[in-house]
Amino acid sequence: MTWRAGRRGCYHARQTLNGEDDMSRAATSLAIFAVLVLGAAVEASAQAAPAPGLVTIQKLSAALANELVGETVAACAQKGYTVTAVVVDLDGVRQALLRGNGAPIHTLDNAFYKAYSAASLTLARKENSTKEVADRIGKNPPTTVPQTPLPNVTYAVGGVTVKAGDNAIGAIGVSGAPGGQFDEECARVALAKIKDRMK
Repeated sequence: MTWRAGRRGCYHARQTLNGEDDMSRAATSLAIFAVLVLGAAVEASAQAAPAPGLVTIQKLSAALANELVGETVAACAQKGYTVTAVVVDLDGVRQALLRGNGAPIHTLDNAFYKAYSAASLTLARKENSTKEVADRIGKNPPTTVPQTPLPNVTYAVGGVTVKAGDNAIGAIGVSGAPGGQFDEECARVALAKIKDRMK
């Protein structure tokens, strides 16, 4: 800044100070704007990432779980089988259940046990059904087969793991056909119909 004598000089000094003040205000405004943008980006990043100590678990929507049991019961009915179908999430909690017309009362529990077992026993070895579990256990020496009965667990065929891609997200159990292999076939027909919507 330069000082000049006289009235004109004072005006020039004032003008130079005002110009510097404007630049200083502009720099301050720019810095505040940058801090706000950075803060918003950090907040958005924090919201996108799961909180420490929490996990996110996928499962079928209620609508898709209901469609799956409906398609399963319908597939078995077309073959003349009266069945019950149950869908569970990975915690073994029932998401959907449908008892077909004339399906015996025991099928309600048996379908649940198959679904529960498929959601539980198949995970460690990446198996796809209770049939695969039963086949594996059948090949093992009797001393390695679990002797203690576990609640809700069955090795009966008819439980199928529900997967989104390669990830297990639940299971379906079917009971009432004249053999577990037929129960499983009905479940697989229904799973094929909803496969593209499990993403």
